[in-house]
Amino acid sequence: MKIADLHIHVLKSPLAEPFAFSQGWVKQRCATLLEIVTDQGLTGWGEAFAQGLEPPEIAAAAIDKALKPLLIGADPLDIEVLWHRMYHMTRDYGRKGSVMSAISAVDIALWDIAGKFHELPVYKLLGGAFRTRVQPYATGFYRVKGQGEATRLGEEALRHFEAGFSLMKVKLGYGVDDDVSCMKEIGRAIQGKSITLMVDTNHAYGRAEALKLGRALDEFNLRWYEEPVVPEDVQGYVEMRQKLSMPIAGGENEHSLYGFREFLGAGAVDVAQPDLGSCGGLSAGRHIVALAQSHGVQVNPHVWGSAIAQAASLQFIAALPVAHHSLFAQEPVLEYDRSSHPFRQYLVKRPIELTGGWVEIPSRPGLGVDVDRTVVDKFSV
Repeated sequence: MKIADLHIHVLKSPLAEPFAFSQGWVKQRCATLLEIVTDQGLTGWGEAFAQGLEPPEIAAAAIDKALKPLLIGADPLDIEVLWHRMYHMTRDYGRKGSVMSAISAVDIALWDIAGKFHELPVYKLLGGAFRTRVQPYATGFYRVKGQGEATRLGEEALRHFEAGFSLMKVKLGYGVDDDVSCMKEIGRAIQGKSITLMVDTNHAYGRAEALKLGRALDEFNLRWYEEPVVPEDVQGYVEMRQKLSMPIAGGENEHSLYGFREFLGAGAVDVAQPDLGSCGGLSAGRHIVALAQSHGVQVNPHVWGSAIAQAASLQFIAALPVAHHSLFAQEPVLEYDRSSHPFRQYLVKRPIELTGGWVEIPSRPGLGVDVDRTVVDKFSV
């Protein structure tokens, strides 16, 4: 079996109501999808994670111009060989950012092909399932005006709860005082309910403000405090861990085994959050998990992409060991973005569903999804 062609699909859809996270305003949802076609008719799908403010055309160009010539005619089952070929041949201008996202899309698609070839779900090829279902957490609490939206965010928390979510991640980073005001209102809204919160500032602050916010939020018993400082400030992460009581999480903007070697080796986080659409795909995810296990660090993948990225994360989570084994070990959870996203809701024929507060992990071959090509055609640029 050989790789015959790569079809790159750049999807875009303007938002009826733009929303903000701490780094800027999101005015459209976009995705860089990859379809790898083999000479035996098998097709695999992958996705390059387009960050909220990242043009999807960057990773698309990297796939087309840098990676495609390395892949045509290769055996798609040589997944590890191809990962290293792509990484080494782009090392001088890659290693971080959109080039790694491009490698990620290829890698995910290759695992999808391998699963279909062997007629097994990807988690079987990764070593088997530690779990067949996962608890999702609602990511949301974005701003539609900016500051002063505490009341609306408290009401949003109740909507997530009524939809079946008992885990929620609140987006912060709009000024420490405003963040604290919003968290207090959310706390009042959910008082008496069995809800666990996490927070994510998307590296909005320097060390002093990040510490001030963390100390102010100590009363909320957070599951984690995500991206308190910029990803380059590894020692800032270390300081947060030393001076705050809640677990520190990060890693969505880190890439590959090599980037996580420095990040984890410094003792930067309690929870490592590689995004499979940018860290180097499922292959890199395996490398990172092995490294994290050796450091006693929990891995919980970040995902903010389309249904393809969600499907890859579900397969990865199924095969993910816990960091600290015990009878009642803390299990990984699935990030479930609750903001408007047509490529998550409509891209696949059987999107994931929340049932009784849990999501079942697909056991169909490959990633376990069937892409609706009419949706791809509708939103393709």
